Amino acid sequence: MANYTAADIKALREQTGAGMMDVKKALDEAEGDRAKAVEILRVKGLKGVTKREGRSASNGLVAASATDGVGTLVEVNCETDFVAKGEKFIALADQVLTQAVAAGATDADSLLKSTLEDGKTVQELLDEANATIGEKIEVRRVARLEGDKVVSYLHKTSPDLPAQIGVLVALEGGDESVGRDVAMHIAAFSPTVLTRDEVPAETVENERRVAEATAKEEGKPEAALPRIVEGRVNGYFKENVLLEQPFAKEPKKTVAKVLEEGGAAATSFARFRVGQ
Repeated sequence: MANYTAADIKALREQTGAGMMDVKKALDEAEGDRAKAVEILRVKGLKGVTKREGRSASNGLVAASATDGVGTLVEVNCETDFVAKGEKFIALADQVLTQAVAAGATDADSLLKSTLEDGKTVQELLDEANATIGEKIEVRRVARLEGDKVVSYLHKTSPDLPAQIGVLVALEGGDESVGRDVAMHIAAFSPTVLTRDEVPAETVENERRVAEATAKEEGKPEAALPRIVEGRVNGYFKENVLLEQPFAKEPKKTVAKVLEEGGAAATSFARFRVGQ
């Protein structure tokens, strides 16, 4: 019987992020040698990378960087929350974010193809982590914003997990305080666009059709339909357009009004929520 203890199993799990049965099998094969067991887990894990490609990676974290008018946001995914809150996965995500900043990545594909200082691509880095941790790990998306200033905000939806929601907002004028307030608002109210001009025309037309059909179904007077339809379409804009949303801290003001009072204008934003 291999010479190892429960403490060895625990230590190897923490080191690699691998499952308990995989760790025990590796220690058995390595006759208790932890260094050899790590290598066994890596080899077996790399063989299983292809098998894991079809599995769902809906857990993970969002990481952000915002300095000198440039902001970067990345979503790194794994399969379970157990791995998501582990030190190895969090360190991996930090490494991915650092590379995204250094490479000026604007999307996941360009980030994955970029090369680290040791000559590996980010994709190769993820494949190695996939092998040792034993889960599918991927970079789902990347955003990069530039502006007079860019503010980031990360939000934990659960105290025992890393940040699940991340926001970047680019501003002209104003200060960090108003930028952070707006970023927190975006995290909570999940707008889809900055201005109503960015809403696709077909979406607006569909909202009009639905509003009119609903009003008729409700028996509203024909003469009142145009006013009712416009009111409901404007309601859609207030729900989805950042600048038209009631501000989280002062609902009687719009986000646009709060920015104006703070001497700022929002030029763009990005919001990621893990798995959405």
